[in-house]
Amino acid sequence: MHTILIKFLTACCLILSLTVLTGCETLKSLAGSGGSTDEETYAGWNADKFRSEAKTMLEASNYDKATKLYEALEARYPFDNAAPQTLIDSAYAYYKNNDAEAAISTADRFIKTYPRDNHVDYAYYLKGLVNYNRGITFVDRFLPTDTSQRDQVYANDALENFAELMRRYPKSHYIADAQQRSVAIKNNLAMHEINISRYYMKRNAYIAAVNRAKTVMEKYPRSIAVPFALEILQESYTQLNMTDLAADAKRVYDQNYPNGAPVQENSGATISHQVWDFIGLDK
Repeated sequence: MHTILIKFLTACCLILSLTVLTGCETLKSLAGSGGSTDEETYAGWNADKFRSEAKTMLEASNYDKATKLYEALEARYPFDNAAPQTLIDSAYAYYKNNDAEAAISTADRFIKTYPRDNHVDYAYYLKGLVNYNRGITFVDRFLPTDTSQRDQVYANDALENFAELMRRYPKSHYIADAQQRSVAIKNNLAMHEINISRYYMKRNAYIAAVNRAKTVMEKYPRSIAVPFALEILQESYTQLNMTDLAADAKRVYDQNYPNGAPVQENSGATISHQVWDFIGLDK
């Protein structure tokens, strides 16, 4: 009886092993029949062919395929005369493919490897562009949202990227755009401070509100948030019974904004912002 049991178990193991092996072979054959390997696909391709195909994929908005082609090109022709262009094009493809980490690391590699290349300023600009657009979702591109409500870590990174570009390459072709984006970032960062300050005011934390409003005045003195910061200072100082400081804030506001804030806060209100206020998520 014992011998029969052993033979039975052995037979079961053999059948199971054969089934697994057969399944693996079937999967391999199915995978093979569905398409060829990269080596077969790219057989006979020279560097120009890779570049041409990658550019075609970029123009067709097939960014995932473009990045794979640039990776293959770089792996097969690392010392090609056009290697610098391949690397910067690859960084751009990663950016368009929404792979922020890969785009920035590739741009950094370009800067380290080719510090004197004519396109190194673009590498710095691209890093700023990646961080500037980081976190923007598909919905955000079609439904306007209040970006000052978000975490601003990437906005700060973008500001540093653009500042480095302007410091290192003041005559760069990308300076004008970097300056405009920097202004937009500072306005966003300033309004983020206003949002936090108002959050504190709703909880009667007036000293904390004052500190945030002061941050706007000191760090972003030319931003659209300044009149709102002055209003917060006036109200907070009033609540704290600091009448002289409240009067000073009002005086500065009246002198500089006799007709009110030049940019009405509610003029940029979006559906998402209104919903946020309506359901009381910030209360």
